[in-house]
Amino acid sequence: MSAPLDRLSAGALGWLSGNLDHFDPFAAGAPSAPLGRAKAALELALLCHCAARLPDPTDELGGAGALVRRLWQDPDLPRLFADIPTHGSTYGLVYAALAPDAIDDTHVRATLAGLDARVLSPQGKSAYQRIEVRHYADKAGVRHTLEPYAELLPDSPLVAFRAAGPGDPASADGAPLTEPQAYGVTHTAFYLGDFGRTAPGLDGPALAHARDLVDRLLVHCVEHDRWDLAAELVLTQYILGSEPLDTPPGAAAVECLVRAQRSDGAIPGRSAALRADPSAPAAEFFAKAYHTTLVTALMALVVSSPRPS
Repeated sequence: MSAPLDRLSAGALGWLSGNLDHFDPFAAGAPSAPLGRAKAALELALLCHCAARLPDPTDELGGAGALVRRLWQDPDLPRLFADIPTHGSTYGLVYAALAPDAIDDTHVRATLAGLDARVLSPQGKSAYQRIEVRHYADKAGVRHTLEPYAELLPDSPLVAFRAAGPGDPASADGAPLTEPQAYGVTHTAFYLGDFGRTAPGLDGPALAHARDLVDRLLVHCVEHDRWDLAAELVLTQYILGSEPLDTPPGAAAVECLVRAQRSDGAIPGRSAALRADPSAPAAEFFAKAYHTTLVTALMALVVSSPRPS
């Protein structure tokens, strides 16, 4: 592991491991909104799932893995999804897809059996949404009617989106894409490439376009200290076949994250403009910092690991 990635990984994992009580949706002080409570638990499970597949899994996520195993056998967790308007069935699918091995999966199987069939069909969904659902449905072993990835690629954010040029409408700060579009690019790469485990299926002009778009976004993120998106884009570079630290935008983004990381390992927000107040109560600070810190840890672990053969 390179020195910058080692620093990011060790610091972020240390902070996350020291704040596991905030990931428990049923602990005292957990967010009151079901969406926030469920989202943190699912994201922690994703980190544990991805880290466990690496050639040399880290020992620093032992406590996180134990929490995920306990939560995934708690009937109250899937019940929480029912209180999330419009996202409940999707969260249930993600919950099933990220179930740890060797647990009592009674509640996981019950959640899959109760999924709304419309979630697993292409009807009413964009290419991006179909890719997302297919990723988790395949991982959960659920039958669906979604198209193969190859058919969805041409209309996906990685291929269809174009950076704003002269005369094009642009965001207020001159970003190549709007924020939702930028996250659509990164998440599409995550799903197509299974967070670094497989090739995303792009080649030729489509791959060159995607890499160029990601580089443009990275340059903008570094200029504006957009930490969360920068971490996701560095991971996207890796998924697209680049070695991020060998590219100027990727290396600059990693250094940007190193500068942003606090001495306790946290990345204090999605961006410099949205950073948490250091004096904020612990729960408030966690709510602003955990996602970017977790994504940074995931990026550093995956990018520094050997590519699957």
